[in-house]
Amino acid sequence: MKKILIVEDEPDIQEMLCAYLRNAGYAACAAGDGVTALTLFEAQSFDLVLLDIMLPKIDGFGVCELIRKKSQIPILMVTALDSEEQQLRGFGLDIDDYITKPFSMPVLLEKIRVILRRSSGPTEDSRLHYRDLTIDPDTREALLNGRPLELTAKEFQLLYTFLSAPGRVFTREMLLSKLWGYDFYGDERVVDSHIKNLRHKLKNHYIETVRGVGYRVPKKAP
Repeated sequence: MKKILIVEDEPDIQEMLCAYLRNAGYAACAAGDGVTALTLFEAQSFDLVLLDIMLPKIDGFGVCELIRKKSQIPILMVTALDSEEQQLRGFGLDIDDYITKPFSMPVLLEKIRVILRRSSGPTEDSRLHYRDLTIDPDTREALLNGRPLELTAKEFQLLYTFLSAPGRVFTREMLLSKLWGYDFYGDERVVDSHIKNLRHKLKNHYIETVRGVGYRVPKKAP
């Protein structure tokens, strides 16, 4: 399990980020200021730092500079100011990427996934195989009986979520949180609509409805 250090001084955002990343399968640890962040970084091992710029005691740039003197750990910098000057300053400190507030949780998760994959170097095949389905998270390709499926981004994410945990039941609330983010306040029926479209493309196979609970793919292929 990859471990992420979240450096964010706003308690509500800090709590939301921790909950979302843990729900996505990461271990998360949080700091509310630059000094605490550096203390945690020295005491524990992390795989990525999600680093806000506007921090008390030591700002994000200062934290980044001190970390870079000791480590090349991936750093994703968070800023409320979408300015070219700040971005260039961050890249000058060798950060890996920026994300600007307010941001989409799924976009944040995707940036983290890409950065971690890139930093870990070559890995074994990450494709998922289920019966006559193959799905590749790196190329965003899905194949049914060897033929490409034309899926939207959300349909791909839904299918990947189900195939990553066969047998697990996902409620509508879980899927909304995981794919649309904690900042999404839409109707839960948006999940049903996407499931319906995905089922049509899969020719009504694979995805089961668990009445009164949610959706899943069977743990064992029949």
